[in-house]
Amino acid sequence: MRLFALFLTVSCLHAEDKPKFRTDADGPVRVDEKKRNPKDKKPDDKPEWYQLIDGQFPPEGSAHAVSGELMKVDHLERRFQIRVDRNDSQDRGVWDLPLDAGMLPYGSIWYHGAPAALQDIPLGTHLHGLFYLADPDDKTPPPDTSYRRKTPEFDFRRCFRIEDDFTFNARQKQLWKIDSVDLETKKLTASLTGDKPKIFDLLASTRVFQGKGFADLKALQPGQTFLCNLTWVTLYGPGRITDIWLDEPARALATTQQLERHRIHTRERGLPGWVATVEDEPQLVTITFFGNVDPKLFDELTTKDPNAPPPKDGSPPPVEPRGGLAVARESLMTYDPVNDRKTGSVLEVKKIAVEPGSSGIQIKLEMDMMLEGYRPKHIVSFHPPTWKVIALPKEEQFSGRE
Repeated sequence: MRLFALFLTVSCLHAEDKPKFRTDADGPVRVDEKKRNPKDKKPDDKPEWYQLIDGQFPPEGSAHAVSGELMKVDHLERRFQIRVDRNDSQDRGVWDLPLDAGMLPYGSIWYHGAPAALQDIPLGTHLHGLFYLADPDDKTPPPDTSYRRKTPEFDFRRCFRIEDDFTFNARQKQLWKIDSVDLETKKLTASLTGDKPKIFDLLASTRVFQGKGFADLKALQPGQTFLCNLTWVTLYGPGRITDIWLDEPARALATTQQLERHRIHTRERGLPGWVATVEDEPQLVTITFFGNVDPKLFDELTTKDPNAPPPKDGSPPPVEPRGGLAVARESLMTYDPVNDRKTGSVLEVKKIAVEPGSSGIQIKLEMDMMLEGYRPKHIVSFHPPTWKVIALPKEEQFSGRE
């Protein structure tokens, strides 16, 4: 009897551990899948994919993985299109079709092992992504294709994360190892630990990075370990190598340069987040910052600006550091941050539970003036006290387009 009770307890625990939503472990997405009416569902049917909830971060492991080559970019709206990789679950009729997607406001972009913006990634770069279903009210038609067909992944149009091959392998602490190189046929055979070797194509234009400089294809030797970026993946085999980093100094330099590019980009546009709570009468706004920026930038939230001008009314300088808060759109584009942001005192910076998409950092501001956009779940952009707010290029400002 005790054994039976123990079995029931363990079974219940395992049942609780199993996600209530579908995951990639439940099998691939197929072109002929149809959403079942809840009344027709059977106990052994697969659960539905997780549907995002406004103002909430998604649960761990709830996204769907899709990889493909970057075909189009609208960096202003943080939208892009990839040609989806071929895989064994697809019929030939749906090979090489595009997936048009937009970054979630808390969605992250990675390139060379560091956070990035869409404009940092060259067209043709092979990417790995995590995606969520489009909003149920989204009636976007399939991208134009010669056969008017759509990829089985078509409905997954909200992107949580994209990263190049360099980042994908580095994040998993994986390095390729060269088995052989044939410069006449421009073929490079390499393998990851425990995996079967793959034969990649080299190009006359393949860039080889070694140490703090460039090398040529003759520098590729058996036994070397490397990271690389690819293009034309699955079209004619594992892919063409566009860039290859042969040693740790070269890889570290690539990451450092991209990280600095990201920091400059963010300091000029502000730290993105959404409004968690608002108290109208005392003019208090609490913001949860997104996790799609370098965490080191949050160290500057409470750094007081030594060059801040004194109050115009002659009163003593404020004790708390002061920053600017601008209203932003889902794409993180602001309106006119030089003129329409409002300033406030930083009353509190605290750590909260880290969730997928969240930085785990929350800030409370006492605003000088409240804006309509300071409402729960709305997207905002915060400039810490020492960040100089400059006029962005006209195309990056939404002011006047309403």
